[in-house]
Amino acid sequence: MAETLFPNVNWDRMWEATVETLYMSAISVVATFILGALLGLLLFLTSPGNIWENKPVNLVLSAVVNIFRSIPFIILIVLLIPFTKIIVGSMIGENAALPALIIGSAPFYARMVEIGLREIDKGVIEAAKSMGAKTTTIIWKVLLPESMPALVSGITVTAIALVSYTAMAGVIGAGGLGNLAYLEGFQRSRNDVTLMATIIILIIVFIIQFAGDFFTRKLDKR
Repeated sequence: MAETLFPNVNWDRMWEATVETLYMSAISVVATFILGALLGLLLFLTSPGNIWENKPVNLVLSAVVNIFRSIPFIILIVLLIPFTKIIVGSMIGENAALPALIIGSAPFYARMVEIGLREIDKGVIEAAKSMGAKTTTIIWKVLLPESMPALVSGITVTAIALVSYTAMAGVIGAGGLGNLAYLEGFQRSRNDVTLMATIIILIIVFIIQFAGDFFTRKLDKR
């Protein structure tokens, strides 16, 4: 039946493209989570009234985050081509898409982390300080646990955005479902290939959203 509805789909190639999309998404989500959480923590801790209050550092961090968050992803890929060639050795393939995916999404996630940390009751932080807790203890035992539902919710939204970014990266040679839909579907007027690639991307997005909602509910004790 599938062959009847999607006569031009090469299922082996479709599976290969799906694995490439999952690979790019998984690596970039992990790297974005680490880098974005670090940036978000620094933004929060160096902001006025917090433990490492430092206006110049906070301004520089905010500027960097805002600049990279504002650049459209397709333009960011092009701008990062020289950097990508240096660290990956090529501008083609799924590995070549990773620098742009991570640099493009980490600032976006950093702002979500900062917002999540700002929602923590100041009294909880002050209570930890009054008991003599060190900064590292406050970060690991208070800030991260208290903001974890927001962090998971934020990385869920970011992961979904990253799936769409991989599709855009595919158009300029990064591989994956976006590349397959563009080259095999759009350029050869094979609408069934484009439709199947879109369906698979939607399934991936639904699974990510379901998993993110599940873990957010489990972590939210309110």
